[in-house]
Amino acid sequence: MAGGKTLASGELLELDVDVLVPAALENQLTADNAARVRARVVLELANGPTTAEADAILHERDVLVIPDVLANAGGVTVSWFEWLQNRAGVYWTLQEVHEKLAARMRTQCHVVQSRMQTSGTPMRTAAYAVALERLGSALCAGGTAADFARRQ
Repeated sequence: MAGGKTLASGELLELDVDVLVPAALENQLTADNAARVRARVVLELANGPTTAEADAILHERDVLVIPDVLANAGGVTVSWFEWLQNRAGVYWTLQEVHEKLAARMRTQCHVVQSRMQTSGTPMRTAAYAVALERLGSALCAGGTAADFARRQ
């Protein structure tokens, strides 16, 4: 290729860029290469592209990792919108779906970012903490196994 250079996939992850977007394979950022990542932000569009060890290294180096569970949530959210519409027998326009998705994603990003800042944890840990709290609240609202055992 004229004027171009062929890079190995490992070299690609270590380029001097503002945002690195691993978007295809899992376990691409590892303990072996995380210290050489020069991006200030990693936006995970693949499922699980960063190992737990690499996540810790990147956090220590003040690299913001926007985890796949947040960055990839749009498709799952729209699937949930479809389920809601089917259950209610209503149908939204494409513009309504886009507006609702943008509003929900914006809100959830703020929630996770706020948790990350108050706890000093990586964004992934903050996202998991928020999710676990919500799951705990939902379980308690519906009753726990102990509650059901007492009712029998």
